[in-house]
Amino acid sequence: MAPTTSGVVLVSLAIGVGTAAYNTANNILFLTLALLLSCLVLSGVLSWMNLQHITWRVRAERALRAGRTTTLGLEVRNGKRLLPTYGLNFEMQAGGERAERVPLALSARLDPAGGETCLEWQWRPERRGETAITLVRVSSLFPFGFLRKSYPGRMNRRVWVWPATIPYERHGVLAPARRASGETVARLGQSDDLLGLRRYAQGDSQRLIHWKASARTGEWLVRQFATEAEQGLSLVVDADCMRWPRPEQCELMISLAATLAEDLFREGRLAWVEIVPDAPHRVRRLADLETVLDRLARIPEGGETRPLQPKRSGPAEQPERHNRLRFMPEGSRGVGAFLDGQRAAHA
Repeated sequence: MAPTTSGVVLVSLAIGVGTAAYNTANNILFLTLALLLSCLVLSGVLSWMNLQHITWRVRAERALRAGRTTTLGLEVRNGKRLLPTYGLNFEMQAGGERAERVPLALSARLDPAGGETCLEWQWRPERRGETAITLVRVSSLFPFGFLRKSYPGRMNRRVWVWPATIPYERHGVLAPARRASGETVARLGQSDDLLGLRRYAQGDSQRLIHWKASARTGEWLVRQFATEAEQGLSLVVDADCMRWPRPEQCELMISLAATLAEDLFREGRLAWVEIVPDAPHRVRRLADLETVLDRLARIPEGGETRPLQPKRSGPAEQPERHNRLRFMPEGSRGVGAFLDGQRAAHA
């Protein structure tokens, strides 16, 4: 608790009035002194009551990407039964202890018995991996502004940031190629093979709505169909520090792998992703792609050393030995993606 500028003036005035009151024995000056001191005490009591039964939590998007601005929210709720809450100030920090602190102000009245609001701010993560969103401090000038009351936030939420999407050049070897047998894969299409149900998204055709399932669950659900597949590719990501001696080149490879995985998934061509030394991961749905991006975000910075006995998948879940897209260093800064030994893309 620290006095503001007006608080310093009030304390100085109280000292002057108190000195004059003791020197003159004037009752009016004593009453004035009592009034000034009562204002300071009342300010502290009301501020303490203002912060009682206040809860908060951070709201963050599921897909946080390095280099992409996202909106974070601090949800504040008043749990007091009778008294409202006013004038709270929050100091947020996202991205580690050296990141810039962002002030957020609760300017509106927060009603009692469950009144809540959400304070939003913009954040642009610079690096992939795990990071923290921290509430550093809560402060208040309520009610008179004579004292600034500060309390530690005691909230630290850990979130994962996916690798950044980067521009890259694609070569002809990655041109789409149809399967001769007309095999289907699990992505949205217009064939007769029903893949499953998902929530309605803006832009979906109303003809795809599954009315019975929507009525049963109380939310709009649409049907997903399989479509004729293009040749499925296997993405192999090997972040061994012996292969990538330059950390910045390894980070570029991880970003290129994440960008290619998303692009190939949208085209319906991504079948497997293998992040060495983990077992190959089958990619059929959007949730599978998000799992892959989570695993890419968890690779230690600067690469990692491969264990002696890497895990392998069972015989029923083995990717094809051909159509494997691998990443190799190109020069001192570049990264190339090679499909069965042929240069397919580079960044």
